[in-house]
Amino acid sequence: MDAISTELLHEGLTTSQVAVSPDGRRIAYVVRQVGSGGPPPAVWLAPADGSAAPRPLAERASLPRWLPSGDALVCLVGGRLSTVRLDGSVTELSPYDGWMGEILPLPSGSYALIVEDGTPEQEGIRVWNGSDGAGGDRLAVVRPGDAAPRLLTALGTRHVVAAAAREDGALAVISWDEPADEPGAFTARLHVVDPDTDSALDCGALPHGASRPAWWHDGSRRHVALMAAAPPAVVGGMTVLDIVPGEAPVDLTPDATSCPTELVASGRGLVGVFADGLDSVVRELDTRSGKFTDLARTEGLVSTLACGGGTLAARVSDRCRPNDVFVLREGEFTPVSDTRPHYRDVAWGTQERLTWRAVDGLALEGLLVLPPGRGRGDGPFPLLVLLHGGPYGRYADMLQFNSHLAPQWFADAGFAVFLPNPRGSMGRGPAFAASVLGDLGGAELGDVLAGVDTLVADSTADPARLTVAGWSHGGYLAAWAAARTDRFRAAVVGAGIADWGLQSALGELGREEAVLVGSAGWDGPGQHPHDTVSPVRYAKDISAPVLILHGEDDTNVPVAQATYLHRALRAHGVPHELVVYPGEGHALTGRAAQQDVMHRARDFLLRHTG
Repeated sequence: MDAISTELLHEGLTTSQVAVSPDGRRIAYVVRQVGSGGPPPAVWLAPADGSAAPRPLAERASLPRWLPSGDALVCLVGGRLSTVRLDGSVTELSPYDGWMGEILPLPSGSYALIVEDGTPEQEGIRVWNGSDGAGGDRLAVVRPGDAAPRLLTALGTRHVVAAAAREDGALAVISWDEPADEPGAFTARLHVVDPDTDSALDCGALPHGASRPAWWHDGSRRHVALMAAAPPAVVGGMTVLDIVPGEAPVDLTPDATSCPTELVASGRGLVGVFADGLDSVVRELDTRSGKFTDLARTEGLVSTLACGGGTLAARVSDRCRPNDVFVLREGEFTPVSDTRPHYRDVAWGTQERLTWRAVDGLALEGLLVLPPGRGRGDGPFPLLVLLHGGPYGRYADMLQFNSHLAPQWFADAGFAVFLPNPRGSMGRGPAFAASVLGDLGGAELGDVLAGVDTLVADSTADPARLTVAGWSHGGYLAAWAAARTDRFRAAVVGAGIADWGLQSALGELGREEAVLVGSAGWDGPGQHPHDTVSPVRYAKDISAPVLILHGEDDTNVPVAQATYLHRALRAHGVPHELVVYPGEGHALTGRAAQQDVMHRARDFLLRHTG
């Protein structure tokens, strides 16, 4: 068996953008190199019944969408709108090569697009005056042969977030007042747009996080379903809202104990993917009862769901293979693509499910990854608590080798790696997700520590060699854990929040994060709730060495957070390292940066656990 290496993270291919033909017989999807660099993406084609091997159809291609005839796709080929026939022949439809975020074939033979509005900015100068809506994305229509798309005016200067077409060409559109998440995501509205007449029906305001509109029909009326924050919470867990234009939204998943992640229209109505604990479930809406029923459950992660002609396909990441295309037949997923066969020859660490109870008795779950060839009876091991982002994220029961803080990478070095889904995580319903509002780092951290206690009690973890790490919200929680307990020997803070007041002021999700912690820095002289959960306020209490990692161009969690934590630790004499990666954002995509993080973080933790 092959050893785990950093190169594995960058070797091989991955899939995205799955599309099923109208008759359900063929599946198109995009294949690209893992990580940055490598050849351009390509569209591949495979028979849904597995009767032939997948084959490349078009190079330098993306965003495949089937034409209603099913004998061709419309894609971006070389950045230009083109049709691709099943023999691979390409016909350019328009020379326009600007950014396009969506392609929707219309019955008229035209195409609805989401494009940039094209308003030029004055070089070197940015102006905000409260009324200028320039800079967002717009709806447009292009006909074959047009030199450029024609912008639709029905929505004015509103920023278009998502759109879905029904069979007669009407578009369900979600828009914001302005393009920035702060505060645009709090200003979402639903519209039904007629692209032929450039007219729109305003269907009203939507909750925060509104996304993924999908049309369905109950036999008498057309509906638009979408995902949004579950009322009454402003942010937190998602629910499925159903809207008949002109009527108030109806929650299709009230009191849910799972969380919707995707919605797609199907010939029979509506199908969705739901995060359910460590699993993923595909469910279909019963149009008579208005309830979702299970079609299939699988361990791991299901994403990029697509439907056509009664055939469902999606990307599936399980314990053995990441992000391959599967087709759903009779409740079971069958693989279509095989992009990283060399992973089957790797000696991966043992992965198992873990359950424990919080101090208040709440049942919790997560994963445990052990060194290759080792079991719990070989413990106690040095323990790494690796915290996910979000807080509305989760660990699914899939191969844990998909980022630069990869659990399998640390397990290969001898660590037992604990992957908890504490309060606030996805997969247990909106109430579970929203339970951290106003209590960030409270019961959430308590849940994590209760899991550590369980692993120490059964001799899986060595209490003298506990470490903690995370990225994004996980980076925050790692810093918070180091500040609020002396149990950890070392902490890795990746793109983490050190001060919530600074985050609400500078982060691209500032208002959302102010809601999470209960205040912003402009809410008067304080002391504010956000101060009480900011790690920098407790820097003097940190004794564990800290490794701070951050992308210099991060707009989600600005690098000022890393600088602030660094200065606070330096002021109190806390041993630490600060590493900033030029040209990298919130998620490090460059191979050199990713490999540096992998080696640097692992060496740091090994150094401090003896």
